This record gives sequence, C-alpha cells and structure tokens, in this order.
Amino acid sequence: MAAERSATSIVYIEDDEKLARLTARYLESHNMRVTLAAEAREGIACVLRERPDVVLLDLMLPEIDGFEVCQKLRSRVDTPIIMVTARGEEADRVMGLEGGADDYIAKPFSARELLARIRAQARRARGLSGPTSERRLVTGALTIDPVARRATLEGAELSLTTYEFDLLHALAERAGRVLTREQLVDLVRGSADEAFDRSIDVHISHLRKKLGDEPRSPRMIKTVRGIGYVLATDTNDPT
Repeated sequence: MAAERSATSIVYIEDDEKLARLTARYLESHNMRVTLAAEAREGIACVLRERPDVVLLDLMLPEIDGFEVCQKLRSRVDTPIIMVTARGEEADRVMGLEGGADDYIAKPFSARELLARIRAQARRARGLSGPTSERRLVTGALTIDPVARRATLEGAELSLTTYEFDLLHALAERAGRVLTREQLVDLVRGSADEAFDRSIDVHISHLRKKLGDEPRSPRMIKTVRGIGYVLATDTNDPT
C-alpha cells in the first residue's frame, strides 16, 4: 500500500495507441500510475476527475489540438503539463509554454528523459524541489510562503503554476539582484531538464500578468537588457 500511495499519477492524452501503450508500460514499471485518454475531451475529463500529479499532452490531437487543451486545463487546474509532440521547433515550444505548459519534449523522445522530466515536475508540484529556504519572504506588497507554496500580493492570493511559483520565489529570495536566464534555469529547473532561454521569457510574461505588472514598464519584475531579470526590492515603488 505504501508503494501505491507514493506512486506518481499521470494522465497521458495521446491518440497514437501504440505509443501511448508502450510509454505507459515503461512508466508503470517505474512506480507510476498512468491513465490513457485517446482524445481531447476524454483527457480533460480524466484530468478534472483524477487530479493527477502530471499531465502528458500530445500536441497533434484530432478535433481539438493540444494547445487548446492546454489552455482549457490551465484555466481549471495548476497541475504540471508536459507537452509531447513531433514538432520540436522553438516557435512551437514557445507557443506551448504561452498556452500554459510547464515543459516540452519532442518525439521521438528518450523514455529515460521523459521519466526524468515527469519526476522533476512531480517533485516541484509536491514542494520537494526548487527553493530550499522555508522562511516567509516579504518584498513590498508581495509575500511568499514556501512551505504552503502560497504567494500573495497586497493580501490577495496569486494563482500560480508550480513553475511560476518557483520562479517568483527564486527572484524574491534574491530581490534587487540581477539574475541571468541561465541562473534562473538552474535555480528553478535544476539539472534534470534541458531548457532554452525563451522559456524563461514566457514564464516571466505570465508572472507579470498575474502580478498586474505593465509589460512595457514593469515595476516589479524588471528586465535588464542583455542580461536577465530582477525583482524590485520595493514592489510598491512605481518607478
């Protein structure tokens, strides 16, 4: 029973039956419970019903594509979503991230790499990776509680994905200090996953929207051109 409780639960939305079955078999051999869904509406229903630890989402689905499914799911749950697709161009990866995906892996993928990515996302969602400090952080009107994995702005709770929370926490722990994209990748993702610079830009854009930061003149998360990002030490300062 202990092994069953500790198993990572996954909903895999994939219309390629053979690939889905083989992938599920491999993941299940590594202490994961996989629910397969062959089409978008069935997959959305499975995620909302089962609330898995991680969602694997194929991009090229019939009727409703993965981008739209991702947006529908993200509006309802904060479960980590890994986009799985044969299209590996950067534009597609950025589009997936902009739609709310937390990670992206292109077919044909290494089963071991997929396993590592799933484990990394599940650990982050459970609060077992990423920021190690347990102290509450207060930066101006922003308060972050890493134990409860809760962030508030002027007392109102922010609805953040696991990746967004870890990214905001990394910035808040080093408020006033400029962090490069590479440093943010290391701090938030760790060494398990490979990332690309524009993925950080997309997540920063999401964070700014949720913080009410003006994209052209942000007062909280500022861009240092050619270097990276910095969280202002006084988030109430409009200058």
